[in-house]
Amino acid sequence: KLFFTDYGNAAKVERCDMDGMNRTWIVDSKIEQPTALALDLINKYVYWVDIYLDSVEVVDYQGRKRHMIIKGRQIRHFCGLAVFENYLYTVNSDNLSILRINRYNGTDVQALARLDNAKEIRVYQKRTQTAVRSHACEVDPYGMPGGCSHICLLSSSYKARTCRCRTGFILGSDGRSCK
Repeated sequence: KLFFTDYGNAAKVERCDMDGMNRTWIVDSKIEQPTALALDLINKYVYWVDIYLDSVEVVDYQGRKRHMIIKGRQIRHFCGLAVFENYLYTVNSDNLSILRINRYNGTDVQALARLDNAKEIRVYQKRTQTAVRSHACEVDPYGMPGGCSHICLLSSSYKARTCRCRTGFILGSDGRSCK
C-alpha cells in the first residue's frame, strides 16, 4: 500500500495500491493541513502531523482507533515524522532540533540534537524493514520486472501487478509491452 496526505480542497489521509487503484480515504474529518506521515508497519498504524490544528494524531490502516498523541503550538514547526519502537521522531524547523516524543501518550518530549537545514527524518534500522517475499514484480528470466517491458507496480497484493509505460509510450494490448 501507498499512504499519503492531501490538503487541497478537502484535507485527508489516504491509501491506495501501489498502482494507484483502490484509493481510500482513511481520515477526512477534523483534519486541515496534514504535512508529515509515518507508518508503524508492525502494528499497522498511520501517524500524521497537522500543522494547522497543531496536532499529531494516529489511526489504524482502516481509519479507526483515532486518537491524539500531542497537541500544542510547537507542532506547527514540525517537519518530517518517523516512528521507531516507543517513540515518534520529528524535526522542529523553528530551532532545527530533532525531537523524540513518546508515541503512546505524547509525554517525554526530548530534543536530541540540532542539525542545520534539516527538513525530513527517517529511521533506518533492521527491525523496521519488513521481510521481502517473492512478489509479482520480480525479474523474469528475460530480465523484465514482472514480465513488464518498462514499469511493474504491485497491485492489490504482492501476487498481483500492473504494467505501465514510461512517458511517450503506450501499453500494448498484451498488458505488458510498451510501444
